[in-house]
Amino acid sequence: MLSKETKIRILENFYALDYLFFGKQVKDTSNACPICVEEYVTLKGALLSTIFEMYKLIDHTPTTLSEKIDTVNLMTSAKQSAILARSNAENLVKTEACRNEIKNKVKSIIKEDTSQSIDDNIKHHIREKALELAVDNLLIARALTESQEINKLNDWSGRLIEDAYKVLRSNLVESANDIISME
Repeated sequence: MLSKETKIRILENFYALDYLFFGKQVKDTSNACPICVEEYVTLKGALLSTIFEMYKLIDHTPTTLSEKIDTVNLMTSAKQSAILARSNAENLVKTEACRNEIKNKVKSIIKEDTSQSIDDNIKHHIREKALELAVDNLLIARALTESQEINKLNDWSGRLIEDAYKVLRSNLVESANDIISME
């Protein structure tokens, strides 16, 4: 069973994902299609369900909370976590390895369809990669520093959870990008 602090962290991440993608809660997006928002929320729930299983597997044990957490504290913490995750992702996107990965992805797309805009493709893939890295930073990086059994991610069930996480994360980023494009 997960600790109270881990459950609070998962709830914080639920709100932090909205701040990470939109800078506000998804319910406050003005021009978003309700069906797109519903899909986004469903994917976010599925992703956090997978994170819940991952945290159980790796024995997530964050520091014990000494103060009472209310909605205001939770939202403040979610905003700060999102800002930090975006900043860390921005630094990672600037690395040579990430730049090469984006270049290769764009090259392969342009080879398949020469009518595609190179500039639009580059912008799209940079944004997509940055958001994926930010989600990873928010949900995974901090949890790894607060866990006892991170090596369990290397066994069969760990790889299965990680694969599910990657699929759901990519779908969530795509869904969030759809909402962002409507704003």
